[in-house]
Amino acid sequence: MDETDCIEMDGAILALSMVGDLSMGQPFGQSRRTARLVQLLGQACHGDGDHIDIGRQVALLRWSGCTANADGFSELLGDDVQGRNAMLSQTLDAAGARAVGQATSLAQVHCEVSGDIARTLGLSAGVELGLRNVFEQFDGGGRPLGLRHPQVPEVVYLVVLAGDLEILSRVHGLEMALQWIAGQRDQRYPATLIAELTRHAGDWLEQLRSMQQEPACARTEQREVPLTLVGDVIDLKLPWLAGYSRRSAELVRVAAGLSGLSQSSANHLSQAALIHGIGRAAVPNRIWNTPGALLDGDLEQARLVPYWTSRVCGQIPALTVPGQLAAHAYERLDGSGYFRSLSGDALTDEHRLLTATLAWTALRSDRPWRPAFSEDAAARLMLDEAQQGRFDTRACQTVIAAARGELSVKACKASHGPLTERETEILQRISKGGSNKEVARQLGISPSTVRTHVESVFRKLHCTTRAAATLKALTLGLI
Repeated sequence: MDETDCIEMDGAILALSMVGDLSMGQPFGQSRRTARLVQLLGQACHGDGDHIDIGRQVALLRWSGCTANADGFSELLGDDVQGRNAMLSQTLDAAGARAVGQATSLAQVHCEVSGDIARTLGLSAGVELGLRNVFEQFDGGGRPLGLRHPQVPEVVYLVVLAGDLEILSRVHGLEMALQWIAGQRDQRYPATLIAELTRHAGDWLEQLRSMQQEPACARTEQREVPLTLVGDVIDLKLPWLAGYSRRSAELVRVAAGLSGLSQSSANHLSQAALIHGIGRAAVPNRIWNTPGALLDGDLEQARLVPYWTSRVCGQIPALTVPGQLAAHAYERLDGSGYFRSLSGDALTDEHRLLTATLAWTALRSDRPWRPAFSEDAAARLMLDEAQQGRFDTRACQTVIAAARGELSVKACKASHGPLTERETEILQRISKGGSNKEVARQLGISPSTVRTHVESVFRKLHCTTRAAATLKALTLGLI
């Protein structure tokens, strides 16, 4: 990991909280609203103190382990995102509820991963303990260990109760939410805590509606932590994606150096590669595991990935610039990308290098429906895509050179893409001003044959003039 791929603690926690919100099918900022309720409930019960910071951090990282068991929930409920949303809002059908109730292994994965995240971040023992036991209940009916009061850390009650109020009042209204919560007295959480919450619930929810954006954690020591952790948590959503963000970040940094970009640009590109998949958390694993072309509805969900990445990063000052780069991760030069469908000059050198890097890393990685492409096969495919107008040729050549460990970028000899060898040869000559008769004489063929080839070039390149064909061919690296 490069030392520049770091972020202040609060930014990392906030990024992980929003990855969790997206993974659980929750509205933007659900964990932050829960953290605010935990603060209010904790102050009402015990006043100010370290327990407030612990509660807020547990609330923000409560769902940080949910990418790790997304595949399990996908198998269990069919849709890991909306299925867990239904679970939280108490709208899951009876069969789904029974299945979740028996899924102790999924709770174990979640708690272990979120606890390890707290430890990696260097958070307090109280935060780690709360996260490792966040699904335990007052009466011993929780998971994965079946702990019962007083073995369950009190922060768990605070966080779970505040989360239930935030979600259920939003979905069902305050009265119904409080009725459901009351039915959980001395089962899910203690009756004394419910009584305190009920007295203030209406006022506290009103505060949430009007509150300014809260900082990620109060009085947290502001030290830097690896941004790679965020990338790793994102990649956990799909077992076959492990290490994808890290590899992409390392490669784009090298490629940026070969292309002559500034150190600042290289740093931002590396960070963008680490966090470009944040929005992927909002899309069900079923879609990502589908081989071949996606159905229109599924494709629309996938197209929102860079949008959600942009939204998350826009909330975190340290990720504003890399987030803007990451929002262009799936754009293509010909306008066929997403989510803005930008093209041509709207895409900077940094955008072009990032898209080429991510595509290369994907091609060189195994997928459930295909093995990884060899280096040569990946290079051919990338350059062919460039010739079709989707990628920048120079960016592709730079990424290929970086992946091969070369010290400079050599123009890779590409196939002629949509053009035949003869069409390419004729295009090269007419691009320099040669007439059909002149080219025919030089090649020893008839003018009518030259004209036929020129018409074919125009058709394949979607052009009607020689100047436009020349510009398109140069852009695509055909000549």
